[in-house]
Amino acid sequence: MPIPVRLPLCAAALVALAAPALAKDKEEPGTAPPATYQAVLDCQKITDAAARLACFDRSVTAMADATQKKDVVVIDRATIRETKRGLFGISLPRIKLFGGNDDVEVNQIESTISGTSSAKDGMSVFVLADGSRWKQTDGRYTYPKPGQKIVVKRAALGSFMANVNDQPGVRVIRLPD
Repeated sequence: MPIPVRLPLCAAALVALAAPALAKDKEEPGTAPPATYQAVLDCQKITDAAARLACFDRSVTAMADATQKKDVVVIDRATIRETKRGLFGISLPRIKLFGGNDDVEVNQIESTISGTSSAKDGMSVFVLADGSRWKQTDGRYTYPKPGQKIVVKRAALGSFMANVNDQPGVRVIRLPD
């Protein structure tokens, strides 16, 4: 490759590699802890024991009030996992609703079919035990029955595949509730 062509390509590669590092320096919205939580953390810095205890009492009371009013919501990893499982298959905007915990990614769900119907195009619609509805979009006809096991997995390019009773997979989409 001639030198004049290589130079812009190298510059573009350096910019692309530097972008994530520069983005880390800027605090993303929603990543800073709420003020009521930060107040509890700030109490740790107080050296006088009586003042530190008074600070903890004030800030913990404020946090309890904020939690009761639903201004602050405390969730654990199991709740995040269950919520993401319930949202599996729904296209949502990329937001840091769960604090950016990408290590709690749901790539498949296993359930049972609680009901079935046919769409206008003749394809099957599955209702899972959790109430989510999935429609077959292509593949062979499955003729699912209530009570059968179903596994829905992420597939290529944002699509989903469902296996009913360990049969070969068919492509499905999640229907709005």
